[in-house]
Amino acid sequence: MSVDLSTQYLGLKLKNPLVVAACPLTGNIDGLRRVEDAGASAAVLPSLFEEQIAHEEAELAKVHEFGADSFAEALTYFPQPQDYRTGPEEYLELITEAKRALRIPIIGSLNGVSTGGWTRYARMIQDAGADALELNIYYVATGMDESAESVESQYLELVEAVKQSVSIPLAVKIGPYFSAMANMAKRLADAGADGLVLFNRFLQPDIDLESMEAMPRLVLSDPWELLLPLRWIAILYGRVDVSLALTRGIHDSQSLLKALAVGADVAMVASVIYRKGFSELGKMLSQMQDWLAEKEYSSVEEFKGCMSQENCPDPAAFARGNYMKALTSFTGKPI
Repeated sequence: MSVDLSTQYLGLKLKNPLVVAACPLTGNIDGLRRVEDAGASAAVLPSLFEEQIAHEEAELAKVHEFGADSFAEALTYFPQPQDYRTGPEEYLELITEAKRALRIPIIGSLNGVSTGGWTRYARMIQDAGADALELNIYYVATGMDESAESVESQYLELVEAVKQSVSIPLAVKIGPYFSAMANMAKRLADAGADGLVLFNRFLQPDIDLESMEAMPRLVLSDPWELLLPLRWIAILYGRVDVSLALTRGIHDSQSLLKALAVGADVAMVASVIYRKGFSELGKMLSQMQDWLAEKEYSSVEEFKGCMSQENCPDPAAFARGNYMKALTSFTGKPI
């Protein structure tokens, strides 16, 4: 039995639901070619960070201001900032080169928390040829006087500003730390998000006890991390008019199938490639196809959302009822 694996994400028709998430693997043409050859239907480039933009623009400002107090002609030494493409040009060149070299859609990524130069860089990413843009909002609210309302407003204002500056589809990658996730998802959609990527992994700093310094600690995802986005995509499916991408914990064909069952349009992977290699993508797709055929599904679209909260036999499983059932059914014994 032939199974149609195609899916729609951000208005893009993809050959299958397996997308490689933003990571160093997608940061060069050789890596992107390997992603495409392995069977992925699209790739998200590594993020262009707000700090990179700010640094580049600050350096240009220093150059522009040099000699400004000498005489009027000094002001013509350098181009006006608004006429000069500041920032990491290599990123834009990668998009242009990738669009020439690959057939799969290329999704640009911006990471930060303020509007600033974002809208301009969003347009530049679009103009370089990106098929869509992923807005990776990574914000840790540490201010004692910073309210939840102000944080949410900042998210919404940023999404609205970026959406108004581009015509390509916009996905928003967020973390799970909202008091009312369903409401926030709806407000992000109302602000202009065409898709939601659930969830961002807020990497935590570690402590080096020898140097007594805070140090970065990047840990690859584990399969159990699938459960949190699995639950929320199940809840949001059919209730928020956006594409849904599940990222975190996709390590085999079973987790890929679960993501689709709750309503994800695509599953984004990275850690599994680092752990098992690019060949694992083809294996996951083949096993997914075999499973769908065995269960007599003709397409991914037919299967998608069958276990969402609105479609599954036990909707309470995604709410408080699952908590009670898990506790009362646990029979583990101490060692």
